[in-house]
Amino acid sequence: MLTFNLKRIFAARGVQRPFTYMVRRGFSDNFSSGIMNGRKHQMNLREVERLCELLKCTPNDLLEWKPSAEQAAEEDHPLKPLLRTNTVEGLTQLLNSASLDKLTRIEALIKRELAE
Repeated sequence: MLTFNLKRIFAARGVQRPFTYMVRRGFSDNFSSGIMNGRKHQMNLREVERLCELLKCTPNDLLEWKPSAEQAAEEDHPLKPLLRTNTVEGLTQLLNSASLDKLTRIEALIKRELAE
């Protein structure tokens, strides 16, 4: 089954209060609450596009695939890339545990990657 999993992308972006973040950017309370709590099971393409623009992601980043038992056995299933086996740690949490020397090297690496 395909579901929306915005908690993953918000965690990756370091957004601690996704509901507030979305409402302040023009999404309704009802939409924001529903999508974050798993009660909203459909979005129109404009909503998907707005979220992707806001979060700098693709529609695939908003989705998670939870296969049935028979689907999980298919190694070459086209939805396999949407199978999320782990959670994304927030970058801030990872960086908080790094030494100052490592942070300097990480900063240089990020700058090089973004310049490409």
